[in-house]
Amino acid sequence: MRAELKEYQAVEEAAMKFVKSVAEGNSKYAKELFIDEAVLFGFLDGKLEHGSIQQFYHNVDTVPGGDNFKARVDVLLVEETLAVVRVLEQGWGNRIDFTDVLLLLKMNGEWKCVAKAYNQNSDTIQK
Repeated sequence: MRAELKEYQAVEEAAMKFVKSVAEGNSKYAKELFIDEAVLFGFLDGKLEHGSIQQFYHNVDTVPGGDNFKARVDVLLVEETLAVVRVLEQGWGNRIDFTDVLLLLKMNGEWKCVAKAYNQNSDTIQK
């Protein structure tokens, strides 16, 4: 059964915590979204990042979004306790474009992110 539209809005609002953290260079908002056990997978400048979400917090806290940073949130799927969100990032750190996929679960009535996987657009890779 498809979720009600209010659930899509709730998922979007949750994902906006991710965007706000990246834009402001402050992991505080993302820490409200991700569970402590959340995992991260992706290639940053050709090097595999994987493991604890702490690496994402470190990246956010050390590289601000930048003046030209833009993002778009697309809620792709919402079921009763599961949601998938795509976040398009443009100009992170005034250099990198990402496509992020966030996997969220509804826990205790609140949407929480359990995993983040991402792709860095190949034309923004610095070696």
